[in-house]
Amino acid sequence: MKKSWYKSLTGLLTCLSFAAMTPASAEEIVVGGKNFTEQQLLTSITSQYLTAKGYDVESRAGMGSAVVRSAQENGQIDVYWEYTGTALVVYNGVTEKLDREQTYERVKSLDAEKGLVWLNPSDANNTYALAMRRADAKKRNIKTLSDFAEVINSGTKLVLASNAEWYAREDGYRPFSKAYGFDLPRDQIKRMDSGLTYTALKEELVDSALVFATDGRIPAFDFVVLKDDRGFFPDYAITPVIRADTLAANPKLAEQLNALSGVIDNETMSAMNAQVDVERVSVAKAARSFLEKHGLI
Repeated sequence: MKKSWYKSLTGLLTCLSFAAMTPASAEEIVVGGKNFTEQQLLTSITSQYLTAKGYDVESRAGMGSAVVRSAQENGQIDVYWEYTGTALVVYNGVTEKLDREQTYERVKSLDAEKGLVWLNPSDANNTYALAMRRADAKKRNIKTLSDFAEVINSGTKLVLASNAEWYAREDGYRPFSKAYGFDLPRDQIKRMDSGLTYTALKEELVDSALVFATDGRIPAFDFVVLKDDRGFFPDYAITPVIRADTLAANPKLAEQLNALSGVIDNETMSAMNAQVDVERVSVAKAARSFLEKHGLI
């Protein structure tokens, strides 16, 4: 009896000792992400990386922008990668023009009041942009967004492909067109899924398209990004954001996630996006290759 009791106690102590050695597995980390290629990559990178670090990870990719933000505020997800400009304008209603550092510091401060912690921003700035086919832009002598507006105001018909979200966003089409002094008729704005804007432009179904600056299809399809010469678009630094209570329970997460953001820049993101969207490499495989290349797993 004593022997049996001793064995049971020993087993219990062993389990407790093991649990103490692996605190990350004591609580599940839910990694969220939005519904486009770059976000799917970031979700997969983060999930694979944290799993390799010993965390019990659940991945929830493919969410809408407002949905993933709400899910984090409500405690349904613990961490995801957000864009400073999106948080500034859409989630916090700040329309003041700020530079990169000011944008980060403002959203970091505002979101701290909501229990969200902005970790180190990456060097990747996935700002919105308008692109045209290079040959067409050269033919029309359009290099900047002011040139684009001037051509439209001269009476030339230019059809724009936009995703539905940007068309209605606070930092989207309406304030953008107002800032540049033009207004396209409804039949010259084609709303579609984000990924289809690139295909529509490539296949000459439209004359210009809303794109993300780090998208690998821009160089692959020989598009040219029009210069934002009036500085309308804020900085969209890609940054890991985590719930404060999750970080308090897992303090090593800050250092670990900052290690990820430290090796992400525009060139890296563009290359990974191209792997998936152009070369048809799976998201999981492209994410793992990135982690292995940088010695993170």
